[in-house]
Amino acid sequence: MKQIVHALLLLSLTIGLQRAIAQSNPYPYPVAQDRMLFHDDIDKEQKHLLALDGNADDKFTLSKDENINKQVYDALITRVNEIQKQIELDTTLNTNVKKRYLIGLKYLLMRFMENYSRPEFTLAIAPGLVTGFEKAMQLDKKNESIEPIIAENNYGIGKILNDCFLYPSENAGVKPAKIILFRKYCALHPNEIFSLLRNNLDMPFADSLIMVAGHNDIKQLYNYAASNDALGWRIKNNYDPLVHIVSQMANSKSGQLFFPFLDNLMKGKITIDDINRIKDDDLAYYRLLVKTRMDYAARLLPPARDTALEMDALKQMLAKKGRDVFVNTINALHTQENPTLRFKILEPLTPEELYYLVVLNENEIYTSSYLGVYDRIFQRMASPRGDSLIMRVHGDYFRKFIKMAAAYNKLDHFLGTMDKEHANAVMYYFVFGLEKSNEEEAVDVADSYSSIFEKNADLAAYVLRVVKWNYQKNVANNNKRGTIIYNLLQTLFESADTTKKIDISAQLGIPPIYTVDYNALKDAEGRVVEQVFFYGDQDKDGQNSFADYMALFRGKSEWKITENPEWVSISSTHGKPVLIFANRPLLGDDDPDAKAQLHLSDYLSDHKLKPTIVIHRGHSYHVKYTIEQLAPTARIVVLGSCGGYNNLSEVLKISEDAHIISSKQVGTKTVNEPILEAINNTLLSGRNIDWLNMWKNLGGKFKAGSAAKDKFDDYIPPYKNLGAIFIKAYRKAMGDDE
Repeated sequence: MKQIVHALLLLSLTIGLQRAIAQSNPYPYPVAQDRMLFHDDIDKEQKHLLALDGNADDKFTLSKDENINKQVYDALITRVNEIQKQIELDTTLNTNVKKRYLIGLKYLLMRFMENYSRPEFTLAIAPGLVTGFEKAMQLDKKNESIEPIIAENNYGIGKILNDCFLYPSENAGVKPAKIILFRKYCALHPNEIFSLLRNNLDMPFADSLIMVAGHNDIKQLYNYAASNDALGWRIKNNYDPLVHIVSQMANSKSGQLFFPFLDNLMKGKITIDDINRIKDDDLAYYRLLVKTRMDYAARLLPPARDTALEMDALKQMLAKKGRDVFVNTINALHTQENPTLRFKILEPLTPEELYYLVVLNENEIYTSSYLGVYDRIFQRMASPRGDSLIMRVHGDYFRKFIKMAAAYNKLDHFLGTMDKEHANAVMYYFVFGLEKSNEEEAVDVADSYSSIFEKNADLAAYVLRVVKWNYQKNVANNNKRGTIIYNLLQTLFESADTTKKIDISAQLGIPPIYTVDYNALKDAEGRVVEQVFFYGDQDKDGQNSFADYMALFRGKSEWKITENPEWVSISSTHGKPVLIFANRPLLGDDDPDAKAQLHLSDYLSDHKLKPTIVIHRGHSYHVKYTIEQLAPTARIVVLGSCGGYNNLSEVLKISEDAHIISSKQVGTKTVNEPILEAINNTLLSGRNIDWLNMWKNLGGKFKAGSAAKDKFDDYIPPYKNLGAIFIKAYRKAMGDDE
C-alpha cells in the first residue's frame, strides 16, 4: 500500500513539475529546460538591440532610412526567432550542438551591436549576416568548413560569422577564414597594412600586401623600409620596382633628398647616382628640382595629363631649398642698399628658377626681395614677355604669379610686356576653369581683385565680365561647385566698389565684414582681452618692434603696465576694461620666447582670460607659431606681412569668423602703431569697430605720395581681404550644399 501511495505522489509531483515548466515556457514551441537560458540570452540581446534608438519598445528606428530599420528588424528579430525555433525543433541535433548554435546567435547579435556604427559593418549588413549564419550553420551540421561563406561575404559579415562559430567548439574553417578576413580588412584599410604586417609576417601573401601598401602610401613605405626589424628586412627584399627604389632611398643618409625625383627614378630618366653627385651643391640641386618640376608640369597638361609620383614632395623640397638658400639670404640683406651685393646669390639663376622662388615663397619673401627677383626675371629673358614666361613653366602656379604681381603693383608691367590680345588671353585663363582647380587658386583670383580694381579700372571690368560668363556657363552645366565659386567671385568683385554699398554679409550668408560688434569682443566679465606675440631675432627686429609697441602705452595715464621677466600685461585705467598681454621677445639657445608664450598662454587659460584680439608682431617665418597658439575665441587677427592663402586658411579653420588684417610687406612702426592705437581707442570708448571709417581716418593721417602712405596702402583691412572673405563664404556654401 505504501508503494502505491509513493508512486501516486511521485506521479503527482512529476505532472506538477511538467505543468510548471510548460507554464514558464514563453515560446510557442517546446523548449528543453537545459536550453531555456540560452534562448533567454538571445531575447535579452534582442531587447538591447531594440533599445539602441533610446526607446525600450518593440520598434527599431535607429536609422533615418525606414527601409533599413525594417530590414534590421526583419533580420535580427523575426528571422533570428525563426532560427531559434528551427534549432530547438531539429531532431537531428543533440543538445550540445543546439546550445552551440544558440550561443552563435547570441554572439551574432552582440557583435552586430558592438560594430554597427563602424564603416565596414553598418546597419545594412543585417539581412546578409543572418543569411550567412544560416548557410554556415548548414555546413557546420555536416562537419564542413564555413570558409566559403566567409569568402563570399564582405569583411563585416565575415568577421561576425567567424566569431559565431568559434565557441564552444571551433569550426574547421575558422582558422583559414582568419587569413581571408585579414586580406579583406587590408583591402578596406590600406593605410594600416604595414602596422598589421609587423605581427603577421607569416601571412602567405605578405609580399603582395607590402606592394599594395607601398604604392598606396610611399612616405609610409619609406619609414617602414628604414626600420631595422623583420618587416624592414622583408620590404628591402621585395621585388617590386617602386618598393625596391624607395628601400634604397630609405637606407641612405640623404634619403629625403631623393623623394622629389621618385617618378623620374622609376621611369629611368635619372639615377640615384646622378642625384648623389649634386645633392650637396645647393645651386645644382635647386636647378635639378626646378627642371624636374617643369618636366612634371608639362606632363600634367593635355593630352597626357600624367600625374607624377610624389608631386607634393617635390613642391615642398623646391620651396624649402628656394627659401633656405636664396630667399632667406636676400631677406636678411634687406638693409643692404647696394642691390648688386644684396642679390648676388641670384646671379646664376635663370628666369624659370627665379619664378619658382617667387611663387613658392609667398609667405616668406619680403616686398623688396620680391621686387628684386621680379625685375631680374624679365632682365634675364631674351624676349621679356609675360606670356612667354608662363609658357616656359607650362602654366605652373601662374595664378599665384599673377596674384602676387597684382599685390606688389607689378601687374600692369607684367601685362605691358605683351600685346593687348595676349594680355587679355592671360587674364582670361587666370579666371577661367576655377571649377576644376583647388581652393587656393580660387582664393588667389579673389585676392588679386582689390589691387586690380584700385590700379586698372578697365582690367577690373574685363575680369568681372569673364567671371560673369563663367558663372553662367557653370549654371548651364549644372556644376554646383563652379556655380558657387563664380557666384562668390561676382559678388565680391562687385562689392569692391564701396559706393554701391553691396551688403556682402546678407548676400553671402556670412557675418558682417565691415564692422565688429563691441559686445562680440567682450568676455563674460565685460573685458576685452588681447594677446600679442613677439619673437626674439638675431637682427633685433623683434626686440625693436616690442620697444615700439610698448611706447604706445608708457607714460600714458589711461594705461597701467605690469611687467615680469617673460611678459607684460597692460590694463586700461579709464573707459571700458581692456587687458593686453604681450610676451617679451627673448633670444637664446633654448627658445626662451617660445617658453614665454607658452607660460603666458597657460596663465590666460588658468585665469579664464580668452583673447578676442590676437596680434602677430614678427617676421613671416614666425607666423606659423602664432597660428599654432591662436585662441579659437579670436575675432580680430592682425597678421602683418603674412596674408598668404595658407595662413588665412589656417586662421579661419581655428576661428571661422575672424576679421583678418594683413599687409603686402613687412609690418612697419609708422603704420602698425596708428592701426593698433585706433583699435584700442575704439575699445576704450565701448564702440563697435567700423573698418570703413577707421581706414578712412587712418588714411587721412598720411601725406599723399609719401613713403608712409604707400606703406599704409599695402595694409589690407578685413573688408578688402577678399581672399579671407572668399574662404569663409566658400566653405559655408560648400558645407550647406553638402
